[in-house]
Amino acid sequence: MTSKPGNKKSALKVNKGIDPPLSFNPDAIKRFKMTRKELHEVKEYAGGIISGNRTILSKAITLIESSLPQHQKVAREVIEKCLPFSGNSVRIGITGVPGVGKSTFIEALGTHLTGQGHRLAVLAIDPSSQRTKGSILGDKTRMETLANDPNAFIRPSPSAGSVGGVTQKTKEIIILCEASGFDTIFVETVGVGQSETAVHSMVDFFLLLMLAGAGDELQGIKRGIIEMADAIIINKADGDNFDKALAAKQVYSNAVHLFPPSNSGWTPQVDVCSSYTKMGINKVWEIIVSYCNFSKKSGYFHDNRMDQNRNHFYDTLHENLLSRFYSRKDLKELLSKLEKEVVTGHQTPFSAAQQLLDSYFEM
Repeated sequence: MTSKPGNKKSALKVNKGIDPPLSFNPDAIKRFKMTRKELHEVKEYAGGIISGNRTILSKAITLIESSLPQHQKVAREVIEKCLPFSGNSVRIGITGVPGVGKSTFIEALGTHLTGQGHRLAVLAIDPSSQRTKGSILGDKTRMETLANDPNAFIRPSPSAGSVGGVTQKTKEIIILCEASGFDTIFVETVGVGQSETAVHSMVDFFLLLMLAGAGDELQGIKRGIIEMADAIIINKADGDNFDKALAAKQVYSNAVHLFPPSNSGWTPQVDVCSSYTKMGINKVWEIIVSYCNFSKKSGYFHDNRMDQNRNHFYDTLHENLLSRFYSRKDLKELLSKLEKEVVTGHQTPFSAAQQLLDSYFEM
């Protein structure tokens, strides 16, 4: 039966639904506002870091890693106040082929050091996805014992596409960790490749982990990385793999003598260890201590730190110039236009780049 026109009655009845929940947490907003207010209290950050407050240290590192201008301003001021309290540590870079057991090795060596009374900070750089830019940041789960050690501090950070396998802010984070009283700093890189060597420019000792029995011992890694290494350690030297590790040690020992001498005058040491059984872990630390004593006596240790500061100055300068260039809103339209002309072949990359630079300096 069809209802007459004007009849508002209907068999369909819609009950009133419940109000949708808020898309934000009011309490979280309050906490966020409090956090923003705390950003201006630089003295609290610096004082907390110097006194060894790990919560404050973690918050300061988050500021350093942030790309927000207001965060960067506070971070710079915090770093300046912490700088006089830094520099009193041994900075050790640790790299190696994927699957070599870097995290297990760091936990074994780290617990050995904390057991001797050292205070250790581990800066573990996690690879970021090229598509989503996200990272798993799972190093704390892989270093469970060290993560619960009161004398150790583990900070996983995303590489976020940073060239060199380390984040652009790693050098600043090292300063904060040193100011917080950590006398040993580990910087773990994402792996080995042509661009995975930037860590060498910010550490005192460069340690390369390798595996035995993975094919031709000298083909799985770039020669340049071997030349930079102060020590080559064959990991997983246990069980049936022990004899293979000793054979690999001999191969690498012969290889390092064929390379030109390093600037430090130090002859790279080659040895084996097992992160699982802890065999050879103490010997690795003895090699690092020997290197530090050798380089400090010759003056290279201090000179190398000065060179690193100089390089960091220029790296920061280049980074800031690029950031300012690409943040210019008045150039974005011209940049997009010139990019299309270059892609379609209507203009050469050189002339387009020059036109963009001329516009930048004229504005």
